[in-house]
Amino acid sequence: MDGMSSPPTSPLTPGYRLLTVGMIALVALGAFEALAVTTAMPTIVHELDGLALFAFAFAGPLASGVVGMVVAANWSDRSGPRTPLLVMVALFLIGVLVAGWAGDMPTVVAGRLVHGAGGGGLIVALYVVVGRAYPQPMHPRVFAAFAAAWVVPSLIGPLIAGLVTEHLGWRWVFLGVAALVVLALAAVLPALRRPELRTPPSGEPERWRWGRILVGCALALVVLALHLVSGAAERLDWPVVAGAIAVGVVGVAFTLRPLVPAGTFTVRRGLPGAVALRGLSASAYLATEAYVPLLLTERFGFTPSLAGLALTAGAVTWSLASWVQTKVPADRGDGAIVRVASVLLAGAIALVLFVSVTDALPWLALGGWALAGAGMGLMTPRFSVLVLRHSPEREQGFNSAAGTIAEYTGMAVLLAFTGALHLALLAVGGVAPFVGVFVAGLVVAVVLVALAGRVDAVAPTGAEEVADARRQTA
Repeated sequence: MDGMSSPPTSPLTPGYRLLTVGMIALVALGAFEALAVTTAMPTIVHELDGLALFAFAFAGPLASGVVGMVVAANWSDRSGPRTPLLVMVALFLIGVLVAGWAGDMPTVVAGRLVHGAGGGGLIVALYVVVGRAYPQPMHPRVFAAFAAAWVVPSLIGPLIAGLVTEHLGWRWVFLGVAALVVLALAAVLPALRRPELRTPPSGEPERWRWGRILVGCALALVVLALHLVSGAAERLDWPVVAGAIAVGVVGVAFTLRPLVPAGTFTVRRGLPGAVALRGLSASAYLATEAYVPLLLTERFGFTPSLAGLALTAGAVTWSLASWVQTKVPADRGDGAIVRVASVLLAGAIALVLFVSVTDALPWLALGGWALAGAGMGLMTPRFSVLVLRHSPEREQGFNSAAGTIAEYTGMAVLLAFTGALHLALLAVGGVAPFVGVFVAGLVVAVVLVALAGRVDAVAPTGAEEVADARRQTA
């Protein structure tokens, strides 16, 4: 691709350096936004009296992100990822500005819905860029570089966001992110001139999949409705809330099915297993992480900047673990890596649960979240590598979107459940509201441990594994 006689091994070689740096700038922007807003959110809901929309404020961007992903995937497969990438960055910028100038919590949520659509589509476009522009042996290093882009934001993002929130106000967290969007866009524009990023794959151009886009919109609406019910849990009878959530989950499953590979719901080995486990791991992680700063500020009196140290610890270890996983060959050890990583994640959530139950040792939650970040850093890049490995060029957009849609949908659904649970248990008081949330996250993490081997495309032994292999080739 770059004219060298031997295949390049580093994404920073001259033929790839500009593109890699531009993409890392965009990933770092997303990292800073995620960490900064999570740090500031307890203050935002307190000032705007928006606790009922706390979980919605995190899940709303996930729901709208699904629409962005489906559109960006279809668009990228149709004409290359360059134009959809630029459009999604623009949506991200608009949403951040709306949230920053919001006068009430519903407007904050509206802004996050817009920037969520842009952020979700941006992720898919970046993954397609990796598939189009880089040789397959380089993919693990590129995804590790994406994880490394979290290092600086994780070191300074929560602290800066906490200090800005304390001394200037939470609005400047959003407005500061908007400034970073402009800088990142300036960095990536020259890198998008490569011809393979501005043209469709060889053969007949991909048509617009309007049915798939409408299904993505329906999925987003179901998730948002689920969170509206979740936000009303404090005012409604628990059986009504539980029934509504159950109906919502069925609706999510129905609308999600056309957007993911066949076999995802049964966790079939190979690509479907990687997509399903990516969703489980992300949901367990985020549904817990969203409440860690809230636990530390409400229960233990931490300032926003101190509570943000938990996010810093998790992001730093995530980045380090992502580098470690590049040392394992790209086609070996997938199941083993995911199993070790999921055990780390489950252990981390158990530590946070212990802190919430005992109402003591708050600093242990910070150490626990460092373990969670390590677990996610080991397995998340692996899932991305697996998806591209099993995807022909014309399906890279769809499959990349499927993995991220499963991730976003899993996080949104579990956040709806934990949000309702947290609000409902406020009536009980004491440690119950946080204990319920962390138990739910731990259950999902334990399921992840049990299913970790399903990412391996070929089972070593056993009748069940042979049957799965036959279904894959059918």
